[in-house]
Parts: sequence; C-alpha cells; structure tokens
Amino acid sequence: MSTPEHFNTIFADKLPGYLGIVVTFMGSYEVRAEMEVNPANIAPNGFLFAGSVVTLADTLCGDGCISSLPEGASGFTTIELKSNHLGTAREGTIDCVAKAVHVGRTTQVWDAVVSHRQTGKTIALFRCTQMILYP
Repeated sequence: MSTPEHFNTIFADKLPGYLGIVVTFMGSYEVRAEMEVNPANIAPNGFLFAGSVVTLADTLCGDGCISSLPEGASGFTTIELKSNHLGTAREGTIDCVAKAVHVGRTTQVWDAVVSHRQTGKTIALFRCTQMILYP
C-alpha cells in the first residue's frame, strides 16, 4: 500500500498539488485528505469551484484504487463519476473521506464524502467507478 507522502509527492506539481490537496491517511480501502479553501479553488462568486470539490474526491478515489489494485494489474481508468453538491464553503478547510464499495478484478467502486471541517456540514457526495487495466 502506498503512503500519504508518496501521493503528496507525485501530485505536488499536478492539479491536486496546485489546489492544495493533501492526503492525510491511507488505510485498508479508505483514504483521507484535506484542502484549504483558498483563492486557487474559489470561483468568482466567492464559493468553491465545483470542479475543486470533484478533483478532491476523484483524487482520493484514484489513490485508493491504485493502492488496492489486484495482482497483475497495471493501472486503472475512470469510467464513471457522479457528484451531488449539497453545500459550499468560503473559508476554512474541507475534508474528504473515500471508501471502497467494490474491489474486483475488473472494476472498483469508491464513494467519497466531502465536508466542511469547521461546520461539519456535508459539501458533496461522490461515487467513482474505475476499470482495472492489465498489460
């Protein structure tokens, strides 16, 4: 299994790094991260870009998938994702918890919940399906 430090390093100069996403925990079929609300992830209306929230959740589901690939797999690709946005934030930190729902040889399904740390309110619910790739 990979470590939070591993993912934080490889994403430092990619979109998750630019948005300030920091992986904080990797367990067996569970991944956690946080993202400070900052000018890079705020839309002109003063609220979080929906895409920032989706990127946070999608990043964690992908990290979880990578860390739980079946033997012989070479990677994955996302084949479906869905998000329900229930709230937003203007400041503070948002947290995300992604958990495996299905871990198979050909597909994985991960659910993620994004919440505002300071208020505890749910920002978004997210589901991602990945197709497992083989050489």
